[in-house]
Amino acid sequence: MTAEPTARPIPARTVVGPSSSPEGSAPGRDRSRGWRRRLPRYTWSGTLGALLFGCSSLSPSLLPRGWLLQGLIAGITAAIGYGAGVTVAWFVAEVTESRVPAGVRHRAWQVLAVAGTLLCLVMLWLGAGWQREIHELMGLTPPEGYSSLGIVVVAVLVFAGVVAIGRGVRRLAHWLVRVLGRVLPSRVARPLGVIAVTVLVVFLLNGVLFQGLVSAANSAFSVKDDGTEEGAVEPAAPERSGSPDSLVPWEDLGLQGRNFVGTGPTVEELADFSGRPAQVPVRAYVGLASAGDVGDRAALAARELERAGGFDRAVLVVVTTTGTGWVDPAASGSLEYEFNGDTAMVAMQYSYLPSWLSFLVDQAKARDAGRALFDAVYGTWSRLPERSRPQLYVFGESLGTFGGEAAFSGLADIQNRTSGVLWAGPPNFNELWRGLVADREAGSPEWLPVYDDGRTVRFADEAPDLGSPPGPWGEPRVVYLQNASDPIVWWSPRLILGRPDWLRGERGPDVSESTVWLPFVTFWQVTADLVFSTGVPDGHGHKYQADYVDGWADVAQPPGWTDADTDRLRQLLGGN
Repeated sequence: MTAEPTARPIPARTVVGPSSSPEGSAPGRDRSRGWRRRLPRYTWSGTLGALLFGCSSLSPSLLPRGWLLQGLIAGITAAIGYGAGVTVAWFVAEVTESRVPAGVRHRAWQVLAVAGTLLCLVMLWLGAGWQREIHELMGLTPPEGYSSLGIVVVAVLVFAGVVAIGRGVRRLAHWLVRVLGRVLPSRVARPLGVIAVTVLVVFLLNGVLFQGLVSAANSAFSVKDDGTEEGAVEPAAPERSGSPDSLVPWEDLGLQGRNFVGTGPTVEELADFSGRPAQVPVRAYVGLASAGDVGDRAALAARELERAGGFDRAVLVVVTTTGTGWVDPAASGSLEYEFNGDTAMVAMQYSYLPSWLSFLVDQAKARDAGRALFDAVYGTWSRLPERSRPQLYVFGESLGTFGGEAAFSGLADIQNRTSGVLWAGPPNFNELWRGLVADREAGSPEWLPVYDDGRTVRFADEAPDLGSPPGPWGEPRVVYLQNASDPIVWWSPRLILGRPDWLRGERGPDVSESTVWLPFVTFWQVTADLVFSTGVPDGHGHKYQADYVDGWADVAQPPGWTDADTDRLRQLLGGN
């Protein structure tokens, strides 16, 4: 642990103001100087680092940001910059063993005060312009007021809080070193004390604070899971889970399970769109309350699917859900319109947490759920006569793509056991996705890669991208929908110290040309984008609503389906 270089006292005037008042000075002045001495003091090198890092965080990221979020990012990043500046100064002092004269330090503070103020003003002005640009790229009206004062206030408060916590940890380390120094040699006490405090901090953050927050979130969202959203109606049709004929009671489906089976296009709506008699689409679902073990839930889902007649349909889709068990209604509705209801979809819940939080903490649950559900359904499907069994597809969005990939050993396994795959917004840690992107053809950007001339796998930022490259596209087909501005796709710890390929060369259509990679800064910016990834119009961030129409049309190739039908359905579902 690196301590701030405070061994050599710095006169108060070089940090927060004049030194102690001389005897006989006015009482008012004494009181003024007294409260100023109680203010936190910061080193020049740390302050320089904080200004550089904090101002850099005003540069554009993937998604639009409000002043509050920008202030939080700036404050955290400035605290990181302060630590970096202090560390550099400590290292230089240790190597050179020199001391800067008091007069030089005083002049350095004066220069920093002027230059730092100008830098902040310029970056706040540029930041407002960059936010207007990002809003316009996503078809949003730029905010009328971008509160620079609010950004500064929030950033200062967050910065002071984070630095205070760091100093508290440092004081604890110093105290422990002194205690150990009474019984151990100094050369042993110092590293032992630092190691002990480091282990304690990691334990508190990961073992107590983090797990405590996750447990609290689980409890809070489990209560919400008992509710039913407006518009979700307990089904009467036997083709739906939660109906009187179902193996899974309506009460056990969970909030998102009830949304999935209790909504969707009706037979009348499907028939009106197609001009032909339609069927009731099969939707099978199992909630967390349905069984305690993931394997038991998967087995129950397969039995429920069979009971509902899912294996008698033309198309069967195995869905790995997002964290709370959510299935995007646009994805399910698109498929059902394209096949006029001759479809079946099966899904199950594996978490209570919302998508962005599950993305961080429930990866193992998603993997186990995806693998267990597909294997259970495939086991029944594979025993059916080949000529009478449905086409078997796999779908997932966000963390659901991670769980979906986990069901297969690789691309060849997908080709052997499925009729096709549609995945949207894959997280950056997906192994199959990463391998395909890494092996893309030279010259194709990371945000829109071309793999093996598009013979099996194709990637799309916008619907027309599925037509490229123009060569043959065999079967089964695998499609990844990935918006260039989707932080779920591009977030990675590697952003801390490594420039990503998606910021090299040609940019995505909704990514600002002003966006640059900065160590530490870009990582925190994209991390903040995760929380608000769906708060943007369709086709940007983590929203793929209308593109599901094109995705299913190309992957499943509905009989008699035309480009005109695609355009009609996109309009119906709110796309363009």
